[in-house]
Amino acid sequence: MSKLDKKQAILDTALTLFVSQGFYATSTASIAKQAGVATGTLFHHFPSKDELMNHLFLNIKQEFADAIQASIKDSGDLKKDAKHLWTSAIQWAMDNPLKQEFFQQYSMSPSIAPEIREQAMNSILSFMGALMQKGQALGLLANYPLTLMQDNCHGQFLAATRFFLDNPEKWQDPQHQEASFLLFWNAMVKG
Repeated sequence: MSKLDKKQAILDTALTLFVSQGFYATSTASIAKQAGVATGTLFHHFPSKDELMNHLFLNIKQEFADAIQASIKDSGDLKKDAKHLWTSAIQWAMDNPLKQEFFQQYSMSPSIAPEIREQAMNSILSFMGALMQKGQALGLLANYPLTLMQDNCHGQFLAATRFFLDNPEKWQDPQHQEASFLLFWNAMVKG
């Protein structure tokens, strides 16, 4: 197994164990054993379990952001573009249920340092803030503090994906898709 393969095996195993057992109940020894690497190899790549968690969190956020950014459209209609972004984000969650379960458990958890969550929001997910700022400049979205709006939208995303992961057939229902978007959109619209 190459060095890169070992690192990926560690990340894949950590993802599975953190979701199934929880961060605190998962030992680095159990991650190394299930990944088929020596514990020293794990510590070579990640000096601590916290470093492993932070790396995993940022990697998955980046994967999510890359997928969403690849689908971003600028049609000139902010609401239409926001709906496309929302739908793409939830579709990613439905296509990647284990990674979304990880977000469900850890996106707002004290297991992730506040500066890591902030890095994910401000750099990796910066396209979301840009869309909100554009909406505010156009007078379509309320002029709430941007970081508060981003956190609120993130919470709405977690609530919607929790609902759709628990009820996958509802994601196929256009009425539920539309309602989930409108709940998100109407929370930002200028009143």
